[in-house]
Amino acid sequence: MADFTEEELRRYNRHILLEECGVAGQEKIRQGRVLVVGAGGLGSPVLMYLAAAGVGTIGIVDGDVVDVSNLQRQIAHTTVGVGTSKTCSAAERMKALNPHVRVEEHNCFLTPDNVDGIVSGYDFIVDGTDNFDTKLLINDACVAAGKPFSHGALLRFEAHTFTHLPGTADFRTIFGDQPPAGVVPPASEAGVFGAIAGMLGTIQAAEVLKYLTGIGELLTNQLLTFDARTMDFRKLKVKS
Repeated sequence: MADFTEEELRRYNRHILLEECGVAGQEKIRQGRVLVVGAGGLGSPVLMYLAAAGVGTIGIVDGDVVDVSNLQRQIAHTTVGVGTSKTCSAAERMKALNPHVRVEEHNCFLTPDNVDGIVSGYDFIVDGTDNFDTKLLINDACVAAGKPFSHGALLRFEAHTFTHLPGTADFRTIFGDQPPAGVVPPASEAGVFGAIAGMLGTIQAAEVLKYLTGIGELLTNQLLTFDARTMDFRKLKVKS
């Protein structure tokens, strides 16, 4: 079965048992190169589930260090990691979970000068950031390069996500440009219900795996929203 070891076949057995996935699908996952921008609330569950799934190469972009205030929702990090770089902290957890994956650390923030070079080396990009400037930077770089990406955002008890493929709706077509200052408060001021980061991050991870394997339908030209207070989920169709 491809060139998976016996240990790998046991590790990925639940994927391989799926008729839609099988060994061929697991091989596609292993060949995947995925970049996760942000190793925080959203990036943490994305990174852990992609590592668990056996994505062959996972890049992490984050220039921040772990703070104790992160630990309420950023499950890739631990108390002993406070003060260390988030890329290093997350990479250690990922390798401990699955030593078969390759983790590429980009211990920096995305800027107009480095975004194209970093994004170009990956098949799929995950936006796990928490500010509009970086979200627009990721969006524009991916659209220009024809790269698929998953957008995610959360605040307080609410979250939303969509997936972009070339030719489908992107951040600008759905939301326009950056909102006026003060309209959307940062999570550091408004707060965030920790578990919704895990809820949204796992949805984004599922979109990545669906893209790599070709399973199911992606969240293109639609915005998935949910409110954890009521557990109401909605899909809103959007135009590209």
